[in-house]
Amino acid sequence: MPGVEERLMERAVALTEKSLFLSDPNPRVGCVIARDGEIIAEGWTQPAGQAHAEVHALERLRGTARGADVFVTLEPCSHTGRTGPCAEALVQAGIRRVFAASGDPNPLVAGRGFARLREAGIEVHVGLCDERAREINRGFFRRVSGGLPWVRLKLGATVDGRIAAADGQSRWITGEAARADVQRWRARSSAVITGVGTVLADDPAMNVRLDSAAVQPLRVILDSRGRVRPGMKIFRDPGATLVVTAEGVAEDVGESVSLDDGNGRVSLRALLELLAERECNEVLVEAGPTLSGAFAASGLVDEYVLYLAPSILGHGAHGMFDFKNPLSLGQALPLEFIEVGMVGPDVRILARPA
Repeated sequence: MPGVEERLMERAVALTEKSLFLSDPNPRVGCVIARDGEIIAEGWTQPAGQAHAEVHALERLRGTARGADVFVTLEPCSHTGRTGPCAEALVQAGIRRVFAASGDPNPLVAGRGFARLREAGIEVHVGLCDERAREINRGFFRRVSGGLPWVRLKLGATVDGRIAAADGQSRWITGEAARADVQRWRARSSAVITGVGTVLADDPAMNVRLDSAAVQPLRVILDSRGRVRPGMKIFRDPGATLVVTAEGVAEDVGESVSLDDGNGRVSLRALLELLAERECNEVLVEAGPTLSGAFAASGLVDEYVLYLAPSILGHGAHGMFDFKNPLSLGQALPLEFIEVGMVGPDVRILARPA
């Protein structure tokens, strides 16, 4: 049985899920205010520009927080950005102790929040449930510490690994439950990346159709030769779209940028660096075998979301990954299965590079 402090931090970690589709580009943070081991208020990060988790909890508190303990999944901020500093709010509230799961890697915080609390005489403890708290914010930690977003690649295929029939037809290989599940992955992403081949073949909207999503992710089209045209669904729906070419810029399609890798193709690393500069924490790649293969071969994929449908298409159908150069068995990209489960009639596999 977990102790009282661990139980309260586990509740704070659970609260981060409430910010999953809300807080971007801010990290998803949960906060519990407790007195004598009993919860008296809870909070979680609100949409950008609104209350952080600590302030949200204080706003929802009935009575006083003086002498209470705070359990929060990330170091309270100490600077004024879109909102005021949370560390100062806790000081003014008269908090006795603060338990934080993780420190904040943001250079504007990075220990300064803890320092302000200790300066005010507040007892600070760091590290309780650290690994669990970091999991939901992998993109934020990756971007701030490593300069790249967390890259998640999604594919839906038959059990023999085919994403489309020989004639190109792919709707629908996976079932309705899997397609609904994809909406959740999109909703938690800062950007959704696809290739021009997918856009021209399927004319997808690539939007999020969840009422709980606060904002639409940036839709990114990799289009080396500028083949997309205005009027396609991906440009019509609410939300921003970015067209990335290898030379020149696409015309009449809104924002466009050129990121040439020197070989007439879009530089994937340069693209991810650009998205990180735009505060994208997590990006979702939803593309055909060529772009999926390019991302996989580049070593830039952090996580795979693979849906396998109970059907077989056989030889001649389109595979999941098209590598420029065929791999030998010894060159196979090793993966580690993180989670395997059923989504409706389909199997969902979450895997990460081993």
